[in-house]
Amino acid sequence: MVTHYVTEGPSHHEDLTSSLHRKKMRKVTLLGLYSRRICQKHFLRFSRSTVSYPYQRNDENLKLAEENEEKPQAFSETIKGIPKKKHAIQMVYCGSGYYGMQINNTIPFPTIEGQIVSALVKAQCIPEICSTNLKSVRFQRCARTDKGVSALAQVVSVRLFDHCENPVEIINSYLPPEICVLGVKRVTKGFNAKLMCDARSYSYTLPTFALSRSADSVPDSSFRLSREDFYHVNKLLSFYKGTHSFHNFTKGKLSDDPSARRHIYAISCSEPFVRHGVEFARIEITGQSFMLHQIRKMVGLIVAVVKGVAAPEFLPLSMNIKKTNLPLAPALGLVLECTHFHSHNRRCQTSLSTRTITWEEFLPTITAFREEKIMPVIIEGELSDLSFSCWLQQFSGYTFL
Repeated sequence: MVTHYVTEGPSHHEDLTSSLHRKKMRKVTLLGLYSRRICQKHFLRFSRSTVSYPYQRNDENLKLAEENEEKPQAFSETIKGIPKKKHAIQMVYCGSGYYGMQINNTIPFPTIEGQIVSALVKAQCIPEICSTNLKSVRFQRCARTDKGVSALAQVVSVRLFDHCENPVEIINSYLPPEICVLGVKRVTKGFNAKLMCDARSYSYTLPTFALSRSADSVPDSSFRLSREDFYHVNKLLSFYKGTHSFHNFTKGKLSDDPSARRHIYAISCSEPFVRHGVEFARIEITGQSFMLHQIRKMVGLIVAVVKGVAAPEFLPLSMNIKKTNLPLAPALGLVLECTHFHSHNRRCQTSLSTRTITWEEFLPTITAFREEKIMPVIIEGELSDLSFSCWLQQFSGYTFL
């Protein structure tokens, strides 16, 4: 509402005061708009540290994210025939031989997204012009896996043409065997794979000699992890539960950066298993979101403590000191196990919608893909290349304080 004030014979002083008042109010208004944009952009990113198990977010936060996603972009208007229907693509892949999930236009190395986008173009799901401008089709990945990291539950949201009768079959025909699309389904127009994901679950597979306080750092078919060491490792891992500042577990983060605070719901070491005579174990972790290299550095620090390279007291110090050097475990054993969309699915069920994101129907395919494509690469990478053994030899060069 705008109110006009009318006076007779205003003086020069009154005109000047009114002008200054209008300029001041305009600055305040602009500042208010700018502040709201900042809040909308970062609200979900920073507020999730208060979310409790089972990692469901407030419906109002999701609605805000959808509204932001639906806002038209100027560059979209310049592209003719742009797809309008939002879809979720559920996929699995073995990351060995790829430089991570995300396309890097400055470095011409193979990435998972590069293969996916190329297949979408060949399958005529998106126009070729959009392959170099993925924002025009609202392309967003659920998790940005690192170089060499595999995934059993990756989700990509993107606008697609919906004229294909069998999009999964057609897209897979243009993909290499180490990448497989499980499903392509319609979702709400405001769906964003990154923002709508409540939590991510990862696993890290490693030989059990790395978790023993006395074993040699080489594969040995006669070695089995003692129960004492097994419980000791799980006790150390439990320190990570809850909300902490993980600024030392990534790069480019300062100790006072709010975005470095991440919440871990669960973390533990599963029961060991034997492959080709050598015992392995799997560290399983679920958190709201993870930063670059965070999980690999979390595993690296635990192994350093177990091997006596770092003292157990260093675990809490790693969260408090401004800067320290932490070992980065090999990428080979890291796998994105599951992505959780509980809040989104709850909203769909409330509105009687069928556009939920679930994994139950794909479990047989996921299990087979793990055993045929991912586990052989991890196991053989250790037994033939001694990747973890070679990595442990680098510990002598680390200083933790």
